[in-house]
Amino acid sequence: MVQWGMTITDDFMAALNTAESSGDVSGLLALHADNVTLQNLTDKEWSGTDGAREFWEAYLGNFEDIRSEFTESHEAAGMGVMEWVGTGHLKGGREISYRGVSIIEITDGKVVAFRSYYDSAAFVGPVEAQ
Repeated sequence: MVQWGMTITDDFMAALNTAESSGDVSGLLALHADNVTLQNLTDKEWSGTDGAREFWEAYLGNFEDIRSEFTESHEAAGMGVMEWVGTGHLKGGREISYRGVSIIEITDGKVVAFRSYYDSAAFVGPVEAQ
């Protein structure tokens, strides 16, 4: 279980939960450095403050509601690792539950890189029987 403490990783997890419940990404963005880069399973890389806003607003835009439950986390030597399970509803109402790992790189108390790896198959709807 997550041990809440005083790390940037802890702050990141709390800010993501706040963004997920409120739709407001400003607290999450405050943790990012001006030159941050963000990546997920797509080929695109987002960068800078505007890129971070676009990334997080697009993330939230996939869902009617979403909640990340962090099952493990660790921060050491400028890197934070978070295991999580996301549950909620996609736009259109279909339930979703998926798991993944996110990694943050930290310099001078700010997130300079974010990468997320997750079960993308959970986003594909069931195929209708013929």
